[in-house]
Amino acid sequence: MVFKAPKKVSWQHFQSLPIGRQLPLFLAVFCLFTVIGFFSDLLNLGHVPYAVVLLSAFSSGVIAMLYLLVATRYPGYYNYILTALQLLYWFAFGYITRFLIEHLHLRPVATETGVRFAGIAIFIAVILSYLLFIWFIRGEGQEAYRIKNELRLAHSIQEMLVPPIHMRIPQFEIYGRSDPSDKVGGDLVDALQMEDGSCVAYVADIAGHGLQAGILMGMLKTAARTALLDGGASSPHAVLPTLMERLNRVLPCVKEPQMYATFAGFRLNSDGTVFYALAAHPPILQYNAHASEQPVASMSAQQFPLGLLPVNGFSSEVTTMAAGDLLIAVTDGILEACNQSEEEFGLERLQRVILENCAASLPALSEKILDAARSFGMQTDDQTLLLIRRL
Repeated sequence: MVFKAPKKVSWQHFQSLPIGRQLPLFLAVFCLFTVIGFFSDLLNLGHVPYAVVLLSAFSSGVIAMLYLLVATRYPGYYNYILTALQLLYWFAFGYITRFLIEHLHLRPVATETGVRFAGIAIFIAVILSYLLFIWFIRGEGQEAYRIKNELRLAHSIQEMLVPPIHMRIPQFEIYGRSDPSDKVGGDLVDALQMEDGSCVAYVADIAGHGLQAGILMGMLKTAARTALLDGGASSPHAVLPTLMERLNRVLPCVKEPQMYATFAGFRLNSDGTVFYALAAHPPILQYNAHASEQPVASMSAQQFPLGLLPVNGFSSEVTTMAAGDLLIAVTDGILEACNQSEEEFGLERLQRVILENCAASLPALSEKILDAARSFGMQTDDQTLLLIRRL
């Protein structure tokens, strides 16, 4: 498994927080940095007048709050502006203190009294800072726990919507599984047996991953099953094109404009023939158990993804399978797994895994494929596969 270097710290979470939720954090930072003003008084043996000490402590706290505000709300170059203003302020601070001492007739404080005052003030500031940090962390912890519960619920819903598939029909064995990269993924694998004894199995990959893609995935599965059960297509070769056209009409109404779905579908007929159709999906592989040379062939089709453009005219192709032959469809989460050299797992490595394990059971073959992809590179996207064997 490959581990990537940690990404640069992002403040997007804090930028999305209302100021009211950030208030305890700002106050905690203010209290913590007021210590600088009191500490500088300790360095002067407590002789600095109380008003000047309080002004210095207040200024230190406000400046720290401003740096936090800039870091969480504004572009990075604002830090340079704030630094310049801080230098000007500290340059002017000497004149301000002299003005206060002269016009308010402030006198130095006795060492014992001044040190005691600064020490007590530091103790109070640190305690207040600690309590405010705890307040902020507790509030964010409750919010994180709520989100975690919602993601756990979404994950359980996904497991219900996309369970592993293992079916046997008179001519074929079908196995499919989807492993999301997050709690919720956007990949879908499904199979549905029709009344005439045929079966439709397909893989769909929603662009992106996470909760938004997971929601659209659930809608796509519902729409696909509804379209298939309606039985609108009269001939076997028209089943997949009709399904794709219906999905292409339905998806734009329930998604963000930039989202779409790739699709790889199969209609498995009772006579052993197979119709297949692809929409912007990676090539599918067919393993010929009786071929002496190049037993694994790739099959592709240039068609638009579903839900992106208002196009029609989707088509399907036909292939034949002999006993022991395999069809393999995977999503780009497997093919695009990258190693440290930024090399992709790719179709060639997938073909080698298939050739080495072609006699294994379909669940075992799926494990071999996923293990090979994950040992090659870290999983960063949903990984889904569909395996079909002619019996």
